[in-house]
Amino acid sequence: MRTLAVTQNITLDGSIELLDGWFSPPTDVDAADDLLEESRRQDSASDALLLGRRTFEDFRSYWPLQHDDPTGIADYLDRVDKYVVSSTLIEPGWDNTTVLDGDPVEQVAALKERPGLDIVATGSISLCHSLIEAGLVDEFRMFVYPAVQGRGRRLFPEGYSRAGLRLLESTAFSGDILFTRYAPP
Repeated sequence: MRTLAVTQNITLDGSIELLDGWFSPPTDVDAADDLLEESRRQDSASDALLLGRRTFEDFRSYWPLQHDDPTGIADYLDRVDKYVVSSTLIEPGWDNTTVLDGDPVEQVAALKERPGLDIVATGSISLCHSLIEAGLVDEFRMFVYPAVQGRGRRLFPEGYSRAGLRLLESTAFSGDILFTRYAPP
């Protein structure tokens, strides 16, 4: 079975909702070399990107237009198989995109059963909440930014609790960004 990893950029106070401009994708290869290297390592272990409709539309309106992207992020996003969960999107308008228009939990469970590498879900807060509550998430990968937003939606749904996550990895990067990777027991 494939690994479903929720990968999020998160503030120190636990917000993943981008309200105050605390996160922007790296564009200076030299300044963010170690962070980009980690991103490329994870990309090489993944062949599927899972997004909710709003996050997909945000990505689609930005990344395909980055023709001189020295980071390689635009190239990866163009070629990776993208799965967008939506009951309203009909024509995705981005190569290698499949719309999953049924029950997201059933659709993602079936996707996990197919052969392949990791499936990465990012952004897509409502979708991630559904997948977490359904017990489908195998790993939580968090890039913790040294910012406190004081508000915004969190990675875990309201009222959800889970004890005993196992720390698999922790790495500090330039810009005081910390990467942590956890898995259920």
